[in-house]
Amino acid sequence: MKSLVSACLLGCPCRYDGGTRGDPELIAALGEEALAFCPEVEGGLPTPRPRAFFVGGDGAQVWEGKASVRDEEGRDLTAQFRRGAVRALAAALAEGCKEGLLKDGSPSCGLSRVDIQGHKVQGLGVTAALFLRAGWTLRGHD
Repeated sequence: MKSLVSACLLGCPCRYDGGTRGDPELIAALGEEALAFCPEVEGGLPTPRPRAFFVGGDGAQVWEGKASVRDEEGRDLTAQFRRGAVRALAAALAEGCKEGLLKDGSPSCGLSRVDIQGHKVQGLGVTAALFLRAGWTLRGHD
């Protein structure tokens, strides 16, 4: 079954710092069954870029209009994060994906923890929250 996978987990240097979280075992295990996707890049953000964090809640609250995503320089990135999440879901549906494997801790893909104003807390990234709202099965990976 094909899965949407955070591109940084598959070796793409798309993280905010220009790095990757590539896991050779994961890459070998998924092979052709992975659709690599970085919602932040697809939402229009450059690589590298300043670190982003939530203000007022997590990704679920972003979709409710109660929270925002900001970078270290104070810029509001909420629109880019929302756009990237929508594009990720559209790409996954178009490719016939049925589940997702997302980079935990990310403001886009975090599934169990995120950064809210400098504090690592339990919460969802913007993309993870959208996928869960759509009924997807997701797994997190560090």
